[in-house]
Formats: sequence, C-alpha cells, structure tokens
Amino acid sequence: MGHAVMENRNGLAIAGMVSQANGTAERRASEAMLRRKARRRGRRITVGEDKAYDSRDHVTALRQMNVTPHVAQNDALTKTGRRRTSAIDKRTTRHVGYRISQSCRAMVECIFGWGKQHGTMRKTKHRGIKAVAGDFMLNLIAYNLIRIPKLIAP
Repeated sequence: MGHAVMENRNGLAIAGMVSQANGTAERRASEAMLRRKARRRGRRITVGEDKAYDSRDHVTALRQMNVTPHVAQNDALTKTGRRRTSAIDKRTTRHVGYRISQSCRAMVECIFGWGKQHGTMRKTKHRGIKAVAGDFMLNLIAYNLIRIPKLIAP
C-alpha cells in the first residue's frame, strides 16, 4: 500500500512510503511521515486527511506531535441508525483553515491518478516492500518533475 504526503501550496509530493496493507496501515504511515516533518519544521503544522483517519488514537497522536489534524469528520449515520462520533470537534472545524485544508486534500488524488495513468503504479511488476517502495518513490519523483515546469511557467 503506497502512502504520500503532499504540500498544499503547489501540490508536490514531499514524502512517501510503502507499507503492508492492514486495517491501520494508512494511519500509522501518516503518523510516521508527519513525525519526521514536524520534527524538521519545529513549529506547528496542519494536515488535511479524509474520514478514514478520524479515530481518537490517530488524532491524539497527531496533536502530541504538534500537528493540527484537519481530518474530515466521520459522523454519518450507521446502518442501525446510530450517529458515529467524530474525534474532530468544533475547536478545529470552526476555523477557515480547516475548510481550506479539506478542499486542498483532494489534490493528492492527482498524484495517484498520474502514477496509475502515466507511471507504473497501476500494476506493479515487483515483489517485496523494498522493490515496490523504490518504484513508488520513483513515481512520486517523476510526478514532481512533471509538475514543477507547470508551476514555473508564466
């Protein structure tokens, strides 16, 4: 399973990793990549994520790392008619930055779409985490190299 972190301003991939697919792989990979970014930055950063990341343990882990989680609220009705409880409350959702992060996070799909359409991410020809990770990172680098001239153009 491939994971990528994208910066909102220009839509470039700034981190990526491959992990074994399981029920918590996305959240653990997110925490690992953001821990490195937050440590390098030294100040509070924000991250926009979809509702699959809306769990108390993940939100708590991000806040302990000095990362503000702009996670989409998963407070929909269940099949039994119960309303889910979100780990994100009004402290986060009331700010305009939350809405901006939620609109920008859809751009990360462009990275994966490009990799599947033009790169080698549709069906890997490699076996093993290291080989797949090398191919995945090469796709992220290629996407950035294609994207940068479009950012520089007048």
